[in-house]
Amino acid sequence: MDDSAFESLADSLLETLEETIGAHTDAERQGGVLTVEGDDGTWLVNKHAPTKQIWLSSPQSGARHYAFDAASGRWQDTRGGEDLLTLLSSELGLSLAWRPQ
Repeated sequence: MDDSAFESLADSLLETLEETIGAHTDAERQGGVLTVEGDDGTWLVNKHAPTKQIWLSSPQSGARHYAFDAASGRWQDTRGGEDLLTLLSSELGLSLAWRPQ
């Protein structure tokens, strides 16, 4: 994936997450970082352009890195765990969905 494709996918994801999560709790995006304030603490979701990954810092599951898998259309945990939206949905108690554009 080239830099432009990564930026487009990552921005689309962060925008969707900000809108969806923000309808239920405090979520704010500044540049490539989304900050979510929840009852259990603060989640940070940010794009990491050098590795073409989305990084998550969670008060529940810790730090994780996600790479886009074109075959499934999901951001997959680089260590084999749940995909990003499944994990965030579970931790935040929300139903999150996103489709690559």
